[in-house]
Amino acid sequence: MLKRSVQLAFIIVGGTVGYYLGRKFFQVLEGAPFYLGDVPAPHIIGAILGAVVSFIATFWVTDHVVKWIRWSEERLVKIPAIDALFGAFGLIFGLIVAFLIQQPLEQLPIPGVAQVLPFVFSGLLGYLGFRVAYKKKDELISLFTLGRQGREARKKKAEKETFEHKILDTSVIIDGRIADICQTGFLEGTLVIPSFVLEELQHIADSSDVLKRNRGRRGLDILNKIQKELDVRVLIYEGDFDDVTEVDSKLVKLAKVLQGKVVTNDFNLNKVCELQGVDVLNINDLANAVKPVVLPGEEINVQVIKDGKEHGQGVAYLDDGTMIVIEGGRDFIGDRIDVLVTSVLQTSAGRMIFAKPKLLEKAL
Repeated sequence: MLKRSVQLAFIIVGGTVGYYLGRKFFQVLEGAPFYLGDVPAPHIIGAILGAVVSFIATFWVTDHVVKWIRWSEERLVKIPAIDALFGAFGLIFGLIVAFLIQQPLEQLPIPGVAQVLPFVFSGLLGYLGFRVAYKKKDELISLFTLGRQGREARKKKAEKETFEHKILDTSVIIDGRIADICQTGFLEGTLVIPSFVLEELQHIADSSDVLKRNRGRRGLDILNKIQKELDVRVLIYEGDFDDVTEVDSKLVKLAKVLQGKVVTNDFNLNKVCELQGVDVLNINDLANAVKPVVLPGEEINVQVIKDGKEHGQGVAYLDDGTMIVIEGGRDFIGDRIDVLVTSVLQTSAGRMIFAKPKLLEKAL
């Protein structure tokens, strides 16, 4: 099929050349001794002669042309598509540049050079465009990829900051540390304050118990600070769940509806959220994570404050409020002693450190 196509192409080209050059060909033959006179329809006869000559030539040329085409096809197929694509783009760009400078070159007052230079620059710039695009394809791909990834990252970040909801419960509002966390910028997204949480806070603030009343008012002051003083998006969720009575259950249900996260320091609510498959941010976990790391075998100087629950135990506290249970520390109540850490217990409710006096260790 390919061979027939090549032969047909040669016949068409030969016939076309013969059609346009037939008259001139017969005019040249007018002076020849074998000239037979005027030839009718020289164009048609020239086309026929050109086609016949081209057809005869195909018997010697076609095999070489077909062989060259197949060799070129094999080479092109082996070239990666991305290489060919960038090479073609570079070639097109080079030819466009050559076309733009073609008119100034044609106006040069140098005979012959003005006609040759456009072809030279077209070949040169086309080749340079192809080679540069082919060699720099990796850098161009990385440039486009980084630009697209950067736009997608910025878009995702903006969507995340705008739509990811952090739902505050009553305990974390009364605790007050949420305001400091928001001020430092560690908490992103929109803070959601449900109306039923506000009602619970107001109920606590109106309590006859002085301690509860102070806690409720403190929670309201914290919310006022977050809403007015901090650069944080705050959403007051007016909806409610009439079929649910417990505030904690409402928070879990709201988190599922908004696909948000519950922010709390309530140990029990933390466990309920985990069981319900709701993401939870526990302030106590954050506080424990940023506390100084204490390893077993480390020596600490503390002041024993009071008795422990077990016989002979003493209790001390670090500056961050971490409780240290000292085995045999009851005899040192009121004194500052060096203790050796034996183990550390980490829970969502807090961290406990178990230790024993260094004096007892030396005695052993």
